[in-house]
Amino acid sequence: VQLQASGGGLVQPGGSLRLSCAASGSIDSIDNMHWYRQTPGKPRELVATITRGGNTNYADSVKGRFTISRDNAKNTMFLQMNSLEPEDTAVYYCSALITTPWGRELYYWGQGTQVTVSS
Repeated sequence: VQLQASGGGLVQPGGSLRLSCAASGSIDSIDNMHWYRQTPGKPRELVATITRGGNTNYADSVKGRFTISRDNAKNTMFLQMNSLEPEDTAVYYCSALITTPWGRELYYWGQGTQVTVSS
């Protein structure tokens, strides 16, 4: 099983980016999916969570600006980030609770994608 995160880049303050996270491999089902972010010297921060049924939760710092979504048919998750601020600069990681066809349930992580907000 692999998670592939993409969509990061350099954007000016006030701009937008859309991150994607695609799961592939031997997957029976995907439960909760998450976006985290991390800056040097700080612990990884939970940004947003989405359940298989579409319930969402956000960190206070991104509420009203970020939107998490998923396409269960394509095993893909998204993070639409609007009104970006320099404080949003970080490496963004996706994570998902995946059950394999053999009944093994584990959290898997993507490799991270850099988001830089700067003028």
